[in-house]
Amino acid sequence: MSTQASYIKPKTVNEATALLASGATRILSGGTDFYPSLGERVVQDAVVDISGLGDLRGISTEPDYIRIGGLTTWTDVIRTPLPRALYALKSAAREVGSVQIQNRGTVAGNLCNASPAADGVPPLLALDAEVELISQRGVRRMPLAEFIVGNRKTHRRGDELLSAVLVPRELENAASKFVKLGARRYLVISISMVAVVLKMSEEETVLAARIAVGSCSAVARRLPALEHELVGLPANRDLGARVRPEHLASLSPIDDVRATAEYRMKASLQLVRRAVNACAEKS
Repeated sequence: MSTQASYIKPKTVNEATALLASGATRILSGGTDFYPSLGERVVQDAVVDISGLGDLRGISTEPDYIRIGGLTTWTDVIRTPLPRALYALKSAAREVGSVQIQNRGTVAGNLCNASPAADGVPPLLALDAEVELISQRGVRRMPLAEFIVGNRKTHRRGDELLSAVLVPRELENAASKFVKLGARRYLVISISMVAVVLKMSEEETVLAARIAVGSCSAVARRLPALEHELVGLPANRDLGARVRPEHLASLSPIDDVRATAEYRMKASLQLVRRAVNACAEKS
């Protein structure tokens, strides 16, 4: 097909993937990242508007996964009853721009845009989420931790749609918390953000811990050494004190207009401690 500027709105997933397989290069879903990224430029490519593909929208519970369709909006996430392990994702959804942006912006768009400050990434990373990618060649899955590889870079192939995010149900009853620091309360790109998921035993000790930090590296990162160290400890208000600066050594924050790298590291330490304590208090 010609790659001259054109606008196509497929009615089915198969039609959409066929268009991508034949040479279309630009996907439009909610448009909340698509249009701002253009700036003053004019679209030169074939645009495939997938916003009408209802099969890719919605949240359902499967035997092993909670399935979040790629075109599910952040408002959908907020309004859908979800297990407590996904409360952090709900909190992150409320931080995605304004209500208008939440009404249009999609989960897939947030992940495929791959901004280091994407609010949806840390909570999904802490949930061991996988992404499902669909094309004319079939369906493939990969961990979210492997999907996003850098600033605005992912492993999505040009002929693929991110059709769904799959959250394993193993930790669905765990406590979770999302905290974000910005220069103001609303409509802000984060200086740092943290998502924590803690599963506690009946004796109120930590059985599993998942901790992810965003806006402090090119890609949001888990803190595996800290996760391992928290397992077996009492889930009380002193749990956050176990978090030490060396646990954040894998982060690589930068200096920019929002904050210095040094400030980001110090702030992230406090956010991790706060989120860990918040989860422990919910045990």
